[in-house]
Amino acid sequence: MQNAKFNNFKENFKKRLYNFALTLTEFLDRLPNDNVSRKIGDQLLRSGTSILENYVEGQSASSKKEFTNFFTISLKSANESKIWLSLLRDAKRSKSEEVAWFLKELEESPNIFASSILTLKGKK
Repeated sequence: MQNAKFNNFKENFKKRLYNFALTLTEFLDRLPNDNVSRKIGDQLLRSGTSILENYVEGQSASSKKEFTNFFTISLKSANESKIWLSLLRDAKRSKSEEVAWFLKELEESPNIFASSILTLKGKK
């Protein structure tokens, strides 16, 4: 029963990360077509989609250390994405309410990665 619950959580989390990446690409398409928005948007696309990509890669890791490394990269990518989103918001390239959903997701998902990393390292 516990394993089925964990597998369900993993699948739901993966879907949540996928939804984040998909919604992010739609958001980026709506940004103004100016130099700053394009440059920050490019960085945000890389870091924001890296969260999902490294999570998926981690699922097929060949060792606990490799698995932990993929989760760590996902965590760092999430933190980087917060910076780019905040810059877009504060530079008035996007509306605060549009960015708010992304920042909320980027508070919750990194907590899951951080907790998992601590568990994997035996510190929790």
